[in-house]
Amino acid sequence: MGQNAGAPERDAGDWRLGEDDIAAIGEARHGDPFAVLGPHETSDGLVIRAFSPDADTLAAATADDGYFKLESRGGGVFEGLAPGASRPLRYELEAANAGGSWRFVDPYSIGPVLGQMDDYLLVEGTHRALYEKLGAHLMEVEGVAGVHFAVWAPNAVRVSVVGDFNRWDGRLHQMRKRIDSGLWEIFAPHVGAGTAYKYEIIAHDGRLLPLKADPVGFAGEMRPSTASIVARIDDFKWTDEAFLERRRTRQAWREPMTTLEVHLGSWRRGEGGRFLTYDEFADQLIPYALDLGFTHLELMPVSEHPLDASWGYQPIGLFAPTRRFGDPAAFARFVDRAHAAGLSIILDWVPAHFPTDMHGLAEFDGAPLYEHADPRRGFHPDWNTAIYDFGRREVSAFLIANALFWLDRYHIDGLRVDAVASMLYLDYSRNPGEWLPNEDGGNDNRDAVAFLKRFNELVYEAHPGVVTLAEESTSWPGVSAPTASGGLGFGFKWNMGFMHDTLEYMEIDPIYRRWSHDKLTFGLVYAFSENFVLPLSHDEVTHGKGSLLEKMSGDDWRMFATLRAYYGFMWGHPGKKLLFMGQEFAQRQEWREFRELDWHLLDSPAHKGVQSLIRDLNSLVKDTPALYRRDKDPAGFSWVIGDDFDHSVFAFLRYGDDGDQPVAIVSNFTPEPRYNYTIGLPRGGLWREAINTDSSAYWGSGVGNFGAILARDEPSHGQPASAQITLPPLATLFFIPNI
Repeated sequence: MGQNAGAPERDAGDWRLGEDDIAAIGEARHGDPFAVLGPHETSDGLVIRAFSPDADTLAAATADDGYFKLESRGGGVFEGLAPGASRPLRYELEAANAGGSWRFVDPYSIGPVLGQMDDYLLVEGTHRALYEKLGAHLMEVEGVAGVHFAVWAPNAVRVSVVGDFNRWDGRLHQMRKRIDSGLWEIFAPHVGAGTAYKYEIIAHDGRLLPLKADPVGFAGEMRPSTASIVARIDDFKWTDEAFLERRRTRQAWREPMTTLEVHLGSWRRGEGGRFLTYDEFADQLIPYALDLGFTHLELMPVSEHPLDASWGYQPIGLFAPTRRFGDPAAFARFVDRAHAAGLSIILDWVPAHFPTDMHGLAEFDGAPLYEHADPRRGFHPDWNTAIYDFGRREVSAFLIANALFWLDRYHIDGLRVDAVASMLYLDYSRNPGEWLPNEDGGNDNRDAVAFLKRFNELVYEAHPGVVTLAEESTSWPGVSAPTASGGLGFGFKWNMGFMHDTLEYMEIDPIYRRWSHDKLTFGLVYAFSENFVLPLSHDEVTHGKGSLLEKMSGDDWRMFATLRAYYGFMWGHPGKKLLFMGQEFAQRQEWREFRELDWHLLDSPAHKGVQSLIRDLNSLVKDTPALYRRDKDPAGFSWVIGDDFDHSVFAFLRYGDDGDQPVAIVSNFTPEPRYNYTIGLPRGGLWREAINTDSSAYWGSGVGNFGAILARDEPSHGQPASAQITLPPLATLFFIPNI
C-alpha cells in the first residue's frame, strides 16, 4: 500500500484509545499516528481524536455549526464521538486553557497528498519532477490553506516537521510514512510563506538526530542559521519568452561564447562590506558584462551553503538560491533581467560531493542514505566531504531532478558540473587500499558514468538549447561526445590542459621560452577531440597562486604586455572563452572571497587598457564567424608558423563557413619587435589589422602596421600569398581581409 496500513478499526464499544496508544502519542513514539489521530469510523460512529498538549479542554466545531466537546484522556490526547457524523467531515478544533482559547485545523484530519505513482517513480528513480512533490509546498487541501511537507527518510522510525508554527515541538506534526517508498508527508494547515522549519528524525536505532534542513527546501535562513524557509517559487511572472524561444533553436558550439565567471559575494560589496542583493547585481553586474561584450555569466554555486569561504562548492540546500543575496523571487528577477539584456546565465552545479554538516544530508535518517555506505566510495579525503551513492536510484533521481529544477523554475541556460574527474574515477586522489575497485579490478565509477549520461540526456531532452559543461581534468574519452556514440553527453568540456600549459609558458622569462615552445602548440594536437571551453578560472588565482597578472614574466610593463598578448592568443585559439572576474582588468592581488575586487585599479591606464582589450576582443569574436563558427572542427584552423622556436612567434589561420572571411592571428612572445617578418596568407590584397594588443589604446608601445598590411601573390608557409609585417613586442595581432 502507498501509505501506512495503520491500526485496525476497533470493535463496537471499543472506540476509545488504549493507554499504550495514548502514551506513545504523547511521547512521539507511535508507529503510525495517522492511524489513531484525526477522524475514524467505528461501529459506534465517527470518533475524532486529537493531540493538543497545551489544552485543558478541546472541542470540535463542524462546518454545519455542530459543536461537541472531546474528552481528555491525559497526556494531551483528546477524543470523542461526533454524533450522527460521517466522513468526510470538516471541522476545526477549539482549545482552551487558563491563558485563553484558540482554534486550529487538525493536521491529522487531512488526507495524504502524495499518491502511489509518486512512490513508484521515486523508487524506480524516474521522478523527473521530484521537487514538485518533496519539500514544502504552499497549497490548499480539502478547502484548507497551508503547507504540504514531504521528505525521503526510509530508515527513520519517526519524522516530524518542526518550526516556528509549532514551537519546534516534534510531537505536534508527526508525519505519515509511505511504506512503499520511505517518503514521509504531512499537511500543516494555516502555515504560510516565510516559515522556518526543519525535520526531527528518530533513527532506526532510536537515536534522536540533530535537526535536519529540508533536502528539497526552496529557501534557507541567512547563515549562520540553518533552517529551511517555506517559499513559493511557482508564481514568478517571467518576461523572457522570446529569449527562450531563440535559445531552443541555437547550436551552442556554432555560436560566440565568451563567459565571465563570477563569485557574487566578492565581485562588489555594498556599504560597510555588506553583500549586494540579486537586484543590485541586476543593476550593476549585467550592464557591466554587456558593456564588455560577454555573452554568458557563469555564477559560482548559488545553492545554499553554510560557509562563505567554501565558495558554494559544499552545498547544503541544492534547491535554494542562497539567502546571502536575497529571496528566490529576487534571484528569478536577476535571471529574467539578464535574459532581457540578451545575457545567458550558467550555474556551477555540484553533484560530486556534499559536506557533512550535521543539519545536512550526511546520514540523513541515521544511516548512509545519500552517500555511499562504504567510505572507500562514500567519503572524499581531499575535501572531507561525502560522495553521493550514484548507484542508488533515488539518489540519482534526486540529483537529476535538482538539475532540471534550475532549468525549469529559474530558466537557467547552462550547468557547469564541478569536479567531474572525481566522479569518474574510484581511485581519484586515493592511495592503494583506500579505494574499492570494480569486480574486474577497474577504477572507473560506472554508477557515476551512468548518472552523468542520464543527466545529460534528460537535460538536453527537456531543454533544447541549454548547455552542460564538464570541469574534467583527465583524458577520459568522449566527455562532450553524444551518449549514443559512447560519450558522456556534455555540451562542452573545460580544457584544463590549455590553461595549465599556457600559463606555465607565460611564467617563463622570454629568453627561455624557445625551450618550451610546445606548451603553446601542443593544445592543437587535441583541440578538436572535444568541444572545449578555454578557462582561466578562479582556481588559478587563489590559494597562494597569485593573480593572473602576477604570473606573467618580467617587469610591470612586460607583465601587462604579456597578459594582453596572451589574451589575444587565447581569443584567437579554437574554443570558447572564459575569464574569472577581475582578470578582465588585470587584478593585481590574488582573489580572496571575503573582499571585493580592486575596482580602483581602473583609474590606472594600464588596467583600463586591459579592460578595453577584452571589450574589443569580445566584440571582434561576436562580429567574426571565423573566430567561433568552427571551434570544434579541425578544418577551421591551420598553422602558418608553429615552429619558430628561436623567435617565439606563432601564426595561424581561423576559418568559418563558406563565405566567411578568414582571420590570421600572429603572436610574438618576446620583448623584441620584429620588422619585415614574413607570414603566409590564403589570399592577396589588403588585410585590416583588426586587433593589435600593443596598441597605445591598451597601454602598449604603439608599434604596429598602421592599421593594415598588403598581401602579395607570393606563396609562403604553404599559403598562396604572403605579407611582410611588423610584429610588436609581446603582442598578438589579428588580420582580416578587406572586403
